[in-house]
Amino acid sequence: MTKPAQTLSYREAVREALREAMEQDPTVFLMGEDVGRYGGCYAVSKGLIDQFGEERVIDTPLCESGFVGAGIGAALGGMRPIIEVMTVNFSLLALDQIVNNAATIRHMSGGQFSVPLVVRMASGAGRQLAAQHSHSLECWYAHVPGLKVLTPATVSDARYMLQMALNDPDPVIIFEHVMLYNIEDQLIPREKTPPMEQAVIRKTGKDLSLIAYGGTLAKAQQAAETLLKEGIDAEVIDLRCLRPLDKKTLLESLSRTHRAVIIDESWKTGGMAAEISALLMEEGFWQLDAPVTRVCSQEVPIPYPEHLEQAALPQVEDILEAVRQLPGIV
Repeated sequence: MTKPAQTLSYREAVREALREAMEQDPTVFLMGEDVGRYGGCYAVSKGLIDQFGEERVIDTPLCESGFVGAGIGAALGGMRPIIEVMTVNFSLLALDQIVNNAATIRHMSGGQFSVPLVVRMASGAGRQLAAQHSHSLECWYAHVPGLKVLTPATVSDARYMLQMALNDPDPVIIFEHVMLYNIEDQLIPREKTPPMEQAVIRKTGKDLSLIAYGGTLAKAQQAAETLLKEGIDAEVIDLRCLRPLDKKTLLESLSRTHRAVIIDESWKTGGMAAEISALLMEEGFWQLDAPVTRVCSQEVPIPYPEHLEQAALPQVEDILEAVRQLPGIV
């Protein structure tokens, strides 16, 4: 008899992934600001301290460099730490530990040491948390050799990608967009979840490729639904992993659709969309029937007022306008 699919919120999916990891492996522990008694800034770790105790769900001081560094040391000592940084903006206080230590130790030790560390952090805007809590800086980490960068955009990926990251011998950064925590969906079977480094085509199409990740995936899907009513059949790609990029899936999609629009909540200047655009034009130029187009956030710190915050972010209408302006699309 087939077991009915389980419906979870994104928040619950991450919590169950954490619970499963700690139940299965005594070397796994969670550490970060307010992850214990408070249950996490976004209630992701609520209840875990009651099950696993204070030695495995560890509340830390407000010192990102300190507790990320402690996690690196624990990883070198044989543990499997999961470090939660409250928001991506605060992770900048730990850049030295992540970029100069976690990402380089395997290289600098000639392969003698690895750092099996997972760093989770909230990313993105939409909750009126203003300029010091709302940015999308994934591309900064995707720039760094030695790191892997994941951006789960679905409930199933939130549930299963954490274990894949823990199985990796090198540091993995997981970005959880703040607007995803409340979404709900049915879990797909674990065995049907692609490897964490593989992009997924969420909708097939023939007229253009909409390339998105994290918080922009749902907007790309909404745009694709509207475009289909206008006779434009868009393919939607969920990148899932920003480093390494799944070039094969991107280029194969371009070979079918011959147009690409990249939706990225980070800024256009030097952003992830710029990297993907360069990749498509360097390695897929002869497949292009139109210039690659980018839909990104406005080049301002994310504002606090709701109407200004929404105006600064890429919206479905912005995607539709970008598509409609593509040469030969209509």
